[in-house]
Amino acid sequence: MATRGRERGSGAGSGAGTPNRRARQGAVCAPGDGAGVWAALTQATAAQVVPGGRALRTAADLLPDIRSLLSPRAARGATIELLWSGAHLALYPFGVLTDRHQTYDRYRLGDLAPHQRGLVLGDLEAAGTPILLVHGMVDNRMIFTVLRRRLRRRGFGRVFTINYSPITNDIRSAARDLSGAVEELVARTGYERIHVVGHSLGGLIARYYVQCLGGDERVHTLVTLGSPHSGSLLAWGLPVRLGRQLRPGSELLAELSGPVSRCRTRFVAYYSDLDQVVVPHTFGRLDHPDLPARNVLVRSVGHMSLPIHRSVVREIGDMLSQLDNRGGMLTAGVTRLSETG
Repeated sequence: MATRGRERGSGAGSGAGTPNRRARQGAVCAPGDGAGVWAALTQATAAQVVPGGRALRTAADLLPDIRSLLSPRAARGATIELLWSGAHLALYPFGVLTDRHQTYDRYRLGDLAPHQRGLVLGDLEAAGTPILLVHGMVDNRMIFTVLRRRLRRRGFGRVFTINYSPITNDIRSAARDLSGAVEELVARTGYERIHVVGHSLGGLIARYYVQCLGGDERVHTLVTLGSPHSGSLLAWGLPVRLGRQLRPGSELLAELSGPVSRCRTRFVAYYSDLDQVVVPHTFGRLDHPDLPARNVLVRSVGHMSLPIHRSVVREIGDMLSQLDNRGGMLTAGVTRLSETG
């Protein structure tokens, strides 16, 4: 099982937030050595592609990614990523079908397994709170095949998926569509607030909805899995609007990094040091001085494998069954989200 490193997230008003507010850790090596030359080349390249010549990339950003690729555990993570990607590709056509998930307004304990009964008896509201799963770019709801089944087995009675267009080219437009889907779900279930789990681009779309479109009134907790909160260098290879929005330092990302006067939503961001889509992997962190966020580093897990990783899936279920309306933990002695694990 891959080990996980947990890091303290930025709390509201903590001041330890975006790259503009704090210096990057791991300063560039002194001139004269190989790392120093590499850093100079990286900064020169960034100065050419970033408007205004502002260098957003340093050697310290890429070195951890390279070390992770060379670690012994990387081979195992890459193998799992390859196998799951193949299985997901086979399941992909089924994801275009209408979501026929059934929900149950009345729980019959005789039909539930012991661990499901525990959640229903312990907190009926937590068990019934809707959970909406939002997939990533050029994908569909089948990426959540494992997570959805595990949440149902955990005792959550309302787990929904949503498909948005695989040719989505604008995060803002997709966020508005998500707002309509959430309102429909709220009206359908009678719950005023829900949980959202977003993979890759889905997490960034959900964040924009929460942060910029008033979605914090509807979303209790937003969990992101491998979402490019600070963009990705790979976006420079996408010559379309969405690619421009996902580039580090883009106008959209600058909007998300701006001040937030009030946000009721609790954020948890899972990011992996073996993520081949979010480059560098630290850009999967959600660092914002005004947002109550917790960042969780998952080691040696590929981008597509995050929604099926055993520890991630288990922790999401445990977390969503223990949250109160303020984002705190209901059970005494259980680590609060704002504390180091």
